[in-house]
Amino acid sequence: MTVIVLSGPIGAGKSSLTSILSKYLDTKPFYESVDDNPVLPLFYADPEKYTFLLQAYFLNTRFRSIKRALAQGNNVLDRSIYEDALFFQMNADIGRATQEEVDTYYELLNNMMSEINRMPKKSPDLLVHIHVSYDTMIKRIQKRGRPYEQLSYDATLEDYYKRLLRYYKPWYEKYDYSDKMVIDGDKYDFMTNEADREIVLKMIVDKLKACGKLPLDWNESVSKVKIEA
Repeated sequence: MTVIVLSGPIGAGKSSLTSILSKYLDTKPFYESVDDNPVLPLFYADPEKYTFLLQAYFLNTRFRSIKRALAQGNNVLDRSIYEDALFFQMNADIGRATQEEVDTYYELLNNMMSEINRMPKKSPDLLVHIHVSYDTMIKRIQKRGRPYEQLSYDATLEDYYKRLLRYYKPWYEKYDYSDKMVIDGDKYDFMTNEADREIVLKMIVDKLKACGKLPLDWNESVSKVKIEA
């Protein structure tokens, strides 16, 4: 029974890899609510006004998802509560949150983490981080076509996206809730290239075996489902 959480910037392919992994490992996926998120378009229209509201919304949904996933014990999450503070802190650093909002956010987060620590299963088994360059990130953002994410919608998004990428390295280095690994999202196009997809799946399975989260004799062929992004 394994819980895997994914991380990575906007457009990294987290939802696609979550779908692929959940089918391959015969587990249940948890997807972050984006297209039906009522606050996200407001944030892109006026980030100074809606940063705290957006992060409170995400924090609540991520808290609910990780509790359910840890209780069930056999899941893949395309984003998790462990990554949440990265976004809020970055926005706070560029002046999009008051000190009172910062204090309130971290109090909420700490309370939630304390509750998670009291659960029978207290943390995921593996973090899979998808690293992508700025160029790959933008290409995938353009491909999925959400209007408010496009550089043509707001030219300042270029700085926002590049800043976001810079925040991931120190965040990943400090992450210590579980074993972790990095997938090179520039090198491996697991969303459209079948050979790359098989390589990525083998990398993750090998890591799970090395961590003792899958039996060493686990047979990849047990998955009868055709794996598609």
